[in-house]
Amino acid sequence: MKVLVTGGMGFIGSNFIRYLLAKHKDIRVTNLDRLSIGSNLANAKDFDSDKRYRFVRGDITNGELLSELVKDVDAVVNIAAETHVDRSISDPQTFLTSNTLGPFTLLESLRRYNGEVVYEQVSTDEVYGDITNGSFKEDDRLKPSSPYAASKASADMFVSAYHRTYGMKTMITRCTNNFGPFQFPEKLIPKIIIRASMNLKIPIYGAGRQVRDWIYVTDHCEALDLVLRKGKAGEIYNIGAGNEVENIKLVKTILEIMHKPKQLVEHVEDRPGHDIRYSLDCRKILNELGWSPRYPFSGAIQETVNWYLKNESWWRPLADDRVLHPTPWKLKWQSK
Repeated sequence: MKVLVTGGMGFIGSNFIRYLLAKHKDIRVTNLDRLSIGSNLANAKDFDSDKRYRFVRGDITNGELLSELVKDVDAVVNIAAETHVDRSISDPQTFLTSNTLGPFTLLESLRRYNGEVVYEQVSTDEVYGDITNGSFKEDDRLKPSSPYAASKASADMFVSAYHRTYGMKTMITRCTNNFGPFQFPEKLIPKIIIRASMNLKIPIYGAGRQVRDWIYVTDHCEALDLVLRKGKAGEIYNIGAGNEVENIKLVKTILEIMHKPKQLVEHVEDRPGHDIRYSLDCRKILNELGWSPRYPFSGAIQETVNWYLKNESWWRPLADDRVLHPTPWKLKWQSK
């Protein structure tokens, strides 16, 4: 199988390519990435010499480039995206371009040059908005809260429309919060680990009672591969691990693992439109495709902490002011 993976120098993308190359001997992977925020050439260091792999630097909004790349592939997995909610509030235009116009350009290139390709859109649980009780199912309405979530929801609508209108073989996956090796330092778990290792205060929005379901990135990669090979065209699949944890508890868990004092926690003013709880009903992917997560949260978070502590040479060049000297949200927002 020849697969085009977009955003393959990012956290999920590089882990997914690593998984594909290890799992399937007959795979051929092209990695398209523009090397923007969140991308890192070092993420591919352990597989960049594999003869089954090639890297192309480029943007998914470049229709001319895409028209050439999609002609000779069997599948496209679109992971390329701007993902940080805070930055989407400050700079929504970038997110609209990357997360909505990008997938649209991909779909158009496939429609024009290779309509038989399987297209997998990697989306997010944030498109549903937040929920107080119960869990979201795949056919629940979308109610995004942030520009990031809105840009991803818009892309999902285009993907569904291209299946219905043009008969394209599209599928959508919506996953909960990922964690694991190679995650960009501005994300919550790496930021906690890095700042705690330096005995710096760890800013937490509000009381820290927001609830997220955390999934180890390898579990997500296995689910993406399964949907790609066995999923049904036109369908949506929720992917989650059932590890719902309050942000404040997550921070304290990591501090305990690192033997750091809880006094490092610093509560700051909450950001606008902050969703309270995300929760997905994942019975569909279990019942129809037989997938369930394999990595318990307790062991996976311990391994993740150990990885960051052992790989300072990887994260140190990426840990800019957003990680080491974060500005209180109110000031960041008002300055834009």
